[in-house]
Amino acid sequence: MASYYFVTLAFLFVWICTIGAEFYVVDDQIGLGRRFDGIGGLSGGGATTRLLVNYEEPYRNQILDYLFKPDFGASLQILKVEIGGDAQTTDGTEPSHMHYEGDENYFRGYEWWLMKEAKKRNPDITLIGLPWAFPHWVGKGQGSPYHFPDVTASYVVSWIIGAKQYHDLDIDYVGIWNEKTFNADYIKILRSTLDKAGLPDVGIIAADGNWDISVAMEMDPHLYGAVDIIGVHYPGTKTIPEALRTKKKLWSSEDYSTFNNDVGAGCWARILNQNYVNGRMTSTISWNLVASYYEDLSFGRDGLMTAEEPWSGNYVVESPIWITAHTTQFAKPGWRYLQTIGNLAHGGSYVALTDGRGNLTVVIETMTHDHSQCVRPPLPPYSVSPQNATFNLKGSFATATELQLWYSKFDFKNSKHTLFKKLQPVKALGGFFTLSLGVDEVYTLTTITTGQKGHYTDPPNSSPFPKKYFDDFNVRNPSFDEAPFFADQTGVFQYFPNLTDPGPHVFTLRQVVTERPIAWANDADQTISIIGDHSWGDVTVTCDVLIETVNTGGVFIAARVDKGGESVREAMGVFFWVFANGTYRVTNDIGGKMVRAEGLSGTKAGKWHTLTLTVKGQFAHGMLNGYLLWKDAVILNPRNGWAAIGTYSFEYAQFDNFQVVAD
Repeated sequence: MASYYFVTLAFLFVWICTIGAEFYVVDDQIGLGRRFDGIGGLSGGGATTRLLVNYEEPYRNQILDYLFKPDFGASLQILKVEIGGDAQTTDGTEPSHMHYEGDENYFRGYEWWLMKEAKKRNPDITLIGLPWAFPHWVGKGQGSPYHFPDVTASYVVSWIIGAKQYHDLDIDYVGIWNEKTFNADYIKILRSTLDKAGLPDVGIIAADGNWDISVAMEMDPHLYGAVDIIGVHYPGTKTIPEALRTKKKLWSSEDYSTFNNDVGAGCWARILNQNYVNGRMTSTISWNLVASYYEDLSFGRDGLMTAEEPWSGNYVVESPIWITAHTTQFAKPGWRYLQTIGNLAHGGSYVALTDGRGNLTVVIETMTHDHSQCVRPPLPPYSVSPQNATFNLKGSFATATELQLWYSKFDFKNSKHTLFKKLQPVKALGGFFTLSLGVDEVYTLTTITTGQKGHYTDPPNSSPFPKKYFDDFNVRNPSFDEAPFFADQTGVFQYFPNLTDPGPHVFTLRQVVTERPIAWANDADQTISIIGDHSWGDVTVTCDVLIETVNTGGVFIAARVDKGGESVREAMGVFFWVFANGTYRVTNDIGGKMVRAEGLSGTKAGKWHTLTLTVKGQFAHGMLNGYLLWKDAVILNPRNGWAAIGTYSFEYAQFDNFQVVAD
C-alpha cells in the first residue's frame, strides 16, 4: 500500500510541475537518426593560425589545450587544414609542399605541427585537408587545376602521403578546391589516384561550396561512388531534397565565420543544434579555428578564441569555446542522433544523442534572433520566448533518475553572462523532468559525468607590438620556415641558408615563389609580407636587401601599409623600391602607379644594399647604404599601417637585418 501511494504522489508531482509546459519525447526505441561525426575548427583558409606558432610556452600549450584537449575546453573532434598553395586565401598565404615540379618539402608551414599537436591531445581527432590555391606548375600555366586533373590529383595525394611519411599523420578526408565550381572528372580521378596509392580509406568531401554536387551525384553513379561526404559552406541550417536522397553524410564543412563575441557565440550555439534539426548535417566546422592573425586583416577576431599577441603572451578564451563544450564534452563521433529531436514550441531547438549503450546527451538552445546572427547567410526573422518544457524519457532512458546539467546564459541586458556552469543534477521522476527555459540560454543534460570547465591562470596582459623590433634571421625554429610575426600576403617568404655568401648574410629571409600561383583570391602582382602594428604612423624601417633577378628585378620596404588579405592588391602606404637596373621609386601604392619620387640609385642584382625608410607626419625620406637618396616626399594618406617587405614581381629576393622603430 505504501508503494502505491508513493508512486501516485510521484505522478501527481510530475503532473503539477508540467502544467502549462510543452511536452517533448526522448526515445531511442522508435529508431535512431544519423551518426554524429563531430564538431571541428578550420586552420587556414587564409593563414588564420599564423601567429599561434610564435607564442612561447606555456601559453602556446595552454591555447592548444583549450582547443583540443578532451574534457577541458572546446574539445574539438575535427581539425581541417589548408593544403598550402603559395597564394592569398583570406588573411595570408600558406606555403605549398611543392613550389615547383619536382620540389618536395613536407616541413613548410605550420599545419603539420598543428595537426600533430591536436593528435597528441586527442588521438581520435579527424584530420581533413583542403586546397584553396595551387602552385603555378600544377595547371601548367592554364590557370586551373582541372586542366591536368591527373597532375593535380598526384599533387594532392603527395601531401597526404607526406603527412604520413614525415609526421605519422593519417589524413581521414580530403577536399577538392575550396568554394570553386567542382569538376566531376577530377573527383573521379582523385578517387582513383588515392586508391592506386594504397589510400582507399581516405574519403573525399565535395565540393565545399553549395549543394549542387548532390544534384550531379544523382545523375552520375561514378561521381556518387567517389564522394563520401557532401560538404557545404554556410548553409543557413538548411539542406535540399537531392542531398537527403543521396543518403550520404551531410556536413557543414565550413560555417560560423563570425566575430567571437557573445553574439558570435549565440550564432554558434544555434547552428550547432539546428544544422542537424533543420538540415540533418552531422558535423559543423568553424571558420576559423582561432583568431591568430593580425586583427586588421579580413574577418579580424573571428574564430573560437583569440590568440593574436605572441609578443605579449596574451590570449582570450572567448565564449564560443564553452558553447562548443556543451556538445563535444558529452557526445563523441560515432554516437547517434535520436529521431526525437526538433524545434521548441516557443523558439529554440533541442537535439538528443546516444552512444547506444545507455548514455544520453540532450542539448537545448533558446538563442534569440538578434543575439545569434552569423555574418552569413542572412537570418530570417523569428521569435523566442520563455517557456516550460517537459521531457519524457522513454526506451533505454526510461529508468534514468538523474541527469548532469551544464548551463550557459547570455544576459545581454545586464552584460552578465554565465558560461558552461555545472548546476545541480536534474531529477527525473517516472521518466519525466521539466525545465523552465529562458531566452538566450544553452543547456546540456547528460548521463556523462566527465565534463569540466578547464582553467589556467590568466595569461599576461595585452600589449601592442613592440615599437622597436629587430630580426637578423639567424635564430630559427626548425619546425617552421616562417620568420616570427611576418605575415605573407602575396608570395612566400622563408628562412634561407645563403651558403654562397661568406659574409654577414649567411641566414636570410627569401621570397621563393617565382610564378603566379593558381590563385583563390585576387593576389597582388607584387609579393609582400607585413609585420607589426596597424596603428603605426611615424616609423623608420631598415632592411638589407638582395635583388636576385638581373635587369628586371626589384624589391621594396614599406611603412603605413593599410590593407592586406583579399584587399592586398589595393594596399596603400609608403613603398621604397630599388631595382636591378640602377633606379629607385617611391610610391603611395603597392602597384607602383602613384609615384612620389624617383631617380637613379646605382643598385644592381647580386649585391647587398641597406634601405632605410623614415616616415614622419606628411613627409618621408629614404637612405641607401647610409646615404640620403631622397627626401621630403609628401605622404598625405594613409596615416597609419603595418611595416612590410616585398618584391616587384614573383621573383627570388633576400632580406636580412630587418628593423623597425616606431615613435
